[in-house]
Amino acid sequence: MPPPHPPVPRRILPTIAAAQLGGTSLWFAANAIDADLQRDWALTSSTAGAVTSAVHAGFIVGTLFYSLLMIADRFSPRKVYLVSSLLAALANAAVLLLPEVLLSMTATRFGIGFFLAGIYPVGMKIASGWYQKGLGGALGFLVGALVLGTALPHALRALGTAWPWEEVILVLSTLAVGGGLLMWFLVPDGPYLVKGGASARER
Repeated sequence: MPPPHPPVPRRILPTIAAAQLGGTSLWFAANAIDADLQRDWALTSSTAGAVTSAVHAGFIVGTLFYSLLMIADRFSPRKVYLVSSLLAALANAAVLLLPEVLLSMTATRFGIGFFLAGIYPVGMKIASGWYQKGLGGALGFLVGALVLGTALPHALRALGTAWPWEEVILVLSTLAVGGGLLMWFLVPDGPYLVKGGASARER
């Protein structure tokens, strides 16, 4: 007879979702301030596509990097999530200190995409460590958090139309840092976490 499933603390799924929402809010941060950048940096309307492509390219490269080096297997996924959140937030805020040219924006967006590979997929891995039963529903909940997170910059910009775009960038970086801290302090490793080819329960 298989052992009973241990109860999952009620805070686990909402906390992971909140952390994911904060981290993935960086995905389209630049798109939400595109009009401001066209005005202040004298960029053209065609730059939005380049910025978005930079994020996607960074995510692809980051996913390959994290996967090939098995980062989330060799180290605690929660630590990987925290460090990735901090670095993504730093990349997002770095645009405030760099020269006001398209290269600065695309470089920082590439960095964000790269470190998002340590946020969204790793968050899913952390969730799978808790939900052997009902995993599909839990992951669906997190996909919803992803959708809300990627839409958050536009909602934030709509609510704070009088905010300077620099403040929007800082708020989104703060949310990403907060998401990493939530995951680190409130979500311990789950009983089904797979690490190095064996689950925590098997070890």
